[in-house]
Amino acid sequence: MSDRLSVFKTYKLYVGGKFPRSESGRVYEVTDAKGKWLANVPQSSRKDARDAVVAARKAFGAWSGATAYNRGQILYRIAEMLEGRREQYVREVAEAEGLSKSKAAAQVDAAIDRWVWYAGWTDKIAQVVGGGNPVAGPYFNLSSPEPTGVVVVLAPQESSFLGLVSVLAPVIATGNTAIVIASEMSPLPALSLGEVLATSDLPGGVVNILSGRTAEIAAPLASHQDVNAIDLAGADETLAKELEIAAADNLKRVLRPQPVDDAGWWAAPGTDRMTAFLETKTVWHPTGSLGASGSSY
Repeated sequence: MSDRLSVFKTYKLYVGGKFPRSESGRVYEVTDAKGKWLANVPQSSRKDARDAVVAARKAFGAWSGATAYNRGQILYRIAEMLEGRREQYVREVAEAEGLSKSKAAAQVDAAIDRWVWYAGWTDKIAQVVGGGNPVAGPYFNLSSPEPTGVVVVLAPQESSFLGLVSVLAPVIATGNTAIVIASEMSPLPALSLGEVLATSDLPGGVVNILSGRTAEIAAPLASHQDVNAIDLAGADETLAKELEIAAADNLKRVLRPQPVDDAGWWAAPGTDRMTAFLETKTVWHPTGSLGASGSSY
């Protein structure tokens, strides 16, 4: 028998590429599906939410300006890192959602595959939603997608990892930066994800992860003037309505909670969550003429 003491994991927030505790000093208990204590996690405050917005805005310029190919490589690197820590996430998802090890493993594998799927879309989405437009006149008319900006993501409450990845990956794949509010009851997989993001070449501030009371954190973010969009996936009907009203103050894009069918978050992802947080820029340019004959393009 070993008399060695167990080393309990300390879970922290992930903001601006660093791992702070909540500035309030508050924590709350997280238990498994049977009520067994798992960890004390930070209970984020309004100040933590504001700090996350500052970090996301600071990171937006470089991330949105990076090449689509580079973003794809980084998302693929996240998948690689998760694959290397697969057993940890299987354990955390099993404890968080009360699943068997085999079912938790299937969810983790699906989440890793989803990162790879979105990595492949980073340099293709522009061809799908952009292009040349026919116009009546001697002009080129070109439309191209651009990221909306800073996006707040309320992670799904019931799907602590697969659901989280399904709403986060499309946001950053298209060049947005994100502030994630982790599942209130099952935040551990989300907080652990911050450790992978910090070592996967993702610039600090592109993803910021907060844990705590969803309604408490979401309220100041929904009304924040430097937040451009909000995904309400993890909000119930009452909270979603309140946040949508608050978001209208600066005309944020709002993605309301979508009905989840029998397949749930297992359903094959489409492009909807990427296009939800893209703006379309259209440029007009005269065609000009070629040579002395004056012929046009």
